[in-house]
Amino acid sequence: MLKEFKKFALRGNMIDLAVGIIIGGAFNSIVNSLVNDIIMPLLGLLTKKIDFSNLFIPLDGKRYDTLQAAEAAEAAVIKYGLFLSNVLNFVIMAFVVFLLVRWINKLQKPAPAAPPATKKCPYCYSDINKEATKCPHCTADIDK
Repeated sequence: MLKEFKKFALRGNMIDLAVGIIIGGAFNSIVNSLVNDIIMPLLGLLTKKIDFSNLFIPLDGKRYDTLQAAEAAEAAVIKYGLFLSNVLNFVIMAFVVFLLVRWINKLQKPAPAAPPATKKCPYCYSDINKEATKCPHCTADIDK
C-alpha cells in the first residue's frame, strides 16, 4: 500500500497540482494586499473616504457608529462592505490570472500541424489514405 501511495503521490499531475496550490496561496496574499492596501484606499478617495470594511446593516434596528461597536453589542449585522471588498478582490484576481494565462499562451509556440494522413480521391472525392493506390469507394486506380 505504501508503494502504491508513493507512486500516486509522485505522479507528475499530483506534483503540478501541489505546486499550483502553493503558488495560488502566495498569489492570493499578493492580490489581497493589492486590493486592501492600494485599490481600496484609492477607491475610498474617489468615494469621499468611504471605508468599505465599515459598511454594514444592523439587523436589530439600532444604530451603531462602527462595525466594531455593533459586534461589541453582539448585534447581528449584514457586512455588505466586506462582501463588496471580497467581490472586488475576486474580480481583480480573476483579471490578473487571465492576464497571466494570456501572457503564458503567447510565450508558448504552437505545435506544428501534423501532416495530413488522408487525401482526396480524384474521381469520387472520398477521403482515402495518402499511401493508397486504389480507392476503396470507387475502386479507381490512384497515382501517387
